[in-house]
Amino acid sequence: MLYTLPKPVIFGHRGACAHAPENTLASFRLAFEQGADAIELDAKLSRDGEVVVFHDPTLDRTTNGTGCVDSKSLAELRELDAGSHFSEQFRGEKIPLLLEVLEEFGKTRYINIELTNYTSPNDELVEKAAALVNSMGLGERILFSSFSAQNLKKVRQLVPEAETGMLALRGLAGFIARNISGRQVAPHAVHPYLTDASQQWIEIAHRQGRRVHVWTVNRPVDLKDLFDWGADGVFTDDPALAVDLRGQMKAA
Repeated sequence: MLYTLPKPVIFGHRGACAHAPENTLASFRLAFEQGADAIELDAKLSRDGEVVVFHDPTLDRTTNGTGCVDSKSLAELRELDAGSHFSEQFRGEKIPLLLEVLEEFGKTRYINIELTNYTSPNDELVEKAAALVNSMGLGERILFSSFSAQNLKKVRQLVPEAETGMLALRGLAGFIARNISGRQVAPHAVHPYLTDASQQWIEIAHRQGRRVHVWTVNRPVDLKDLFDWGADGVFTDDPALAVDLRGQMKAA
């Protein structure tokens, strides 16, 4: 399905997190209301092995809780408020289960699941996320991404019909992921940081048969450059802005 989406694809980064609390159902709904072609979310495990949608390893920044996500049970995580840190309008928003997101959007939308078990690389996140996707028959509607090559190797075996994207750290730290090992682990797509995506580099990636989805792009000047350079997609906190600019450029 990825190849049938409008190009460049507008991925709502953690939903529409410029306008709603990140990685919540409210944020995902708003992203699609704003015209996003797909959403990006972060997955990790609770202490009792449930796949939850949350970015940071700790709860402090985006909830009224403290401590590590993987030190809390699902019941404990569900008691937390994941919305009021953003605005009183979103007080009471919960940390979603990946299952809930897939149930609401999976049959009609495209979803990028970032596998974020970076502090617990040997846990069962990949296996459990893959099992959820397979049980719902959603492999062709999912793009799995990760900074971990190990995660992507596993997911290609478990969900062979899903696309994979190699996330690359910015600068020199991401050189190998953007190039050598990235092509071996995730031949479908590479996800570089904004400042590493030049027109020349995008053209090289395309000659290698790889799509380029760039993170995280929020300024009109950067969006315009990437659209002009032929980027295949962008992750943005503000889908409405990106969709509007893409429409203007196509009309012109």
